[in-house]
Amino acid sequence: MSSVEPQDDLRLPRQPGVVRRFWARHERLADWLIALFWGLPATLITLATLVRSTEGTAHAWWPLTATLIVAASCIGFFVRRTRPILAFAILCAALIPAPFTDASPEQVLPVVGVYSLAVYRSNAAAWIGAAAVEGVSTLYVWLISPLGTNQTLAHSPAQWFPVYGIELLVALAIGITVGNRRRYLDALIDRAHQLARERDQQALLAAVAERARIARDMHDVVSHSLTVMVTLAEGSAAAAETDPSRAAAAMRQVADTGREALAGMRQMLGVLGSESEAATLAPQPTVADIPRLIERFRDLGLPVTLSSAGDVPAEPALQLAVYRIVQEGLTNALRYSHGPTRVDVLIDADGDPLAVVVDDDGLPGMPTVSVGAGRGLLGLTERVSTLGGTLASGHHDSGAGWRLAAALPRNPAHPAEETA
Repeated sequence: MSSVEPQDDLRLPRQPGVVRRFWARHERLADWLIALFWGLPATLITLATLVRSTEGTAHAWWPLTATLIVAASCIGFFVRRTRPILAFAILCAALIPAPFTDASPEQVLPVVGVYSLAVYRSNAAAWIGAAAVEGVSTLYVWLISPLGTNQTLAHSPAQWFPVYGIELLVALAIGITVGNRRRYLDALIDRAHQLARERDQQALLAAVAERARIARDMHDVVSHSLTVMVTLAEGSAAAAETDPSRAAAAMRQVADTGREALAGMRQMLGVLGSESEAATLAPQPTVADIPRLIERFRDLGLPVTLSSAGDVPAEPALQLAVYRIVQEGLTNALRYSHGPTRVDVLIDADGDPLAVVVDDDGLPGMPTVSVGAGRGLLGLTERVSTLGGTLASGHHDSGAGWRLAAALPRNPAHPAEETA
C-alpha cells in the first residue's frame, strides 16, 4: 500500500460533538480512566473482601495473591486497541478470585474485553469470546462455589449464568454497534484513499498519453519537414554553380517547408497555452492531401507512384492515420533508401481491413544507418494500435528495399483523436 496519503480535498469533515472529538484525540487517557474507575475499585474491593473473609485463618496469603491477579489483569485495558484478543485473555484472568468475594467486582473486566473484541477485532470474535467466558466462568463457579461464602453471587451457578450473561449481552450490543460504525468509517476512508490514488493515476496516464500524442505528431511534422529541407538544401548546394535559378527555387522551397513546419508546431503547441490564448484550429491532413504530398517527394527526385482502390471512410482518425503512414514511409525512403527506381504507394480501401503499403526497391546491403531513435515507427505503431490495426515493416527477403505495411479496420476501435 502506498505511503502517500490522499490530498487535502479528501479529508473527512470534523466529527460532531466536542466530547467525541476530545476522546478521539485522547484514546490513552480513556484507557487510564477505565483502569482508574473500573480496575482500581475492583482491585481494592477484592483485597478488602478477601482480607475480611480470611481473617483468623491460615490463608492470609490468598488476599494478596488475588489482588495481584486482578491488578495484573488491568494491563488488558492498555492493549485492547492494538491486541484485543490478548487483552481479552488478560482481562478474563480477573475472574479467578470472583467466587471468593462478596460483590464480585472482577466480573466487569472481561465484559470490557468482550466489548473490545467487538470494536477492534470483529463481531464473530466478540460472540465467540462472550460464549467462551460465559461457559467457562459458569463451569468454574459450579466447581469452586462450595469453597466460597454463601454471600457471593458466584456461590450459585444458577444466579451467575443469567446475570453475567446479561452483562455480556449488553457489552456485545454496545461493542457491535460501535465496532460496525468504526469499520464502516474505515471502509469509507479506505475507499476515499483508493479513489484519490485512482484519480492521480488516471491523471498521470492521461498526461503520459497526451505527451506521447504530442511527441508523435511533432515527429510527424518535424521529421518530414527537416528531411525535405535537408534534401532541398543539398540539391541547392549542388546546383548553386551550374544552375543558380534552380538553386534559388530549391531554397525558396526550403523556406516554404520551414514555414509550414512552424505553422504545424504552433498549431500543436497552441493547445498547451493558457485558456486566454486561443489555439489556432485547422483540419488535420486527410487522404485527399496524399497526392500533393507525393508531388512534393517527386520534386525531390523520389520516383513515387500512387495506386488506390475504393474510398477510405471519412472517420478523421482513420484519414489521418493513412496520411501519416504514407508520410512516414516516403520520408524514410527519401532518407535511407539508396538508388530506388520505384517507390510504390498502395491504398486499398475495398476490403476490411483496408491496406496501406509503401514499398521501395533500394539497393541491397547499403542501408543508411539510422540517425533517429525509431520514434517514427513507434509512433505509427501506437497510432495504428489505437485504431485496432496492425503495422509491419522490414526488408524484402532479397535484402533489397524496404516495405511498410499497415492494416486498418474500416470501423476503428477508438476513432476519437484530438486534433492538434
